[in-house]
Amino acid sequence: MSKHFPPNPQEYDDGDDLETITLNDEQGLSLNCYVEHSIEYNCNNYLLLQPIDLPIIILGRDGESENEDEVIFIEDEEELAEIFGNAKAVLGELNLTLKQTAFTLTASGELPPLEEEDILTLEIDEESGSISPEELQFLASFQHEEEKYEIYTPLAPLMFFARQDSEGDLELISPEDEQIQPILEELLFDELD
Repeated sequence: MSKHFPPNPQEYDDGDDLETITLNDEQGLSLNCYVEHSIEYNCNNYLLLQPIDLPIIILGRDGESENEDEVIFIEDEEELAEIFGNAKAVLGELNLTLKQTAFTLTASGELPPLEEEDILTLEIDEESGSISPEELQFLASFQHEEEKYEIYTPLAPLMFFARQDSEGDLELISPEDEQIQPILEELLFDELD
């Protein structure tokens, strides 16, 4: 599945009027999402979903790299499990509660005010070979066994695309799947309206 980057929960009012749905992964973790838009097509319901809580990204500084600006996304489950307690503690100091959820780490609570110096712009190599900039808001940093880690939340919405069959079962779908491109375009077009 391709990398997704998150929403800015500060844009929500209270979210009470939005339908919610829960995604589950193979490890038994769940992720509660708002249903931003849905379209029925060919006996299936296609959904554009956005996590209710704030998506979290943990970056590590590559100590072996000569480039000090080079960072790595921490995605290895063992490494995440090892540093989770430290990450939870430093976010707790900001009144944010870090959660182990399906498909992405999340945090509940109110974001600190966005300051210009807290924005990190990363150039992400896409599977297509193009490079797209992603803006992240810095939240906190910590050390673990002499390694430095930084915690961010992306400023762009983290969206998931799913298909729900007539039984109500959900399946995540890759946005790169050419057969569903027209459906995805219509969902995204509705999102922009």
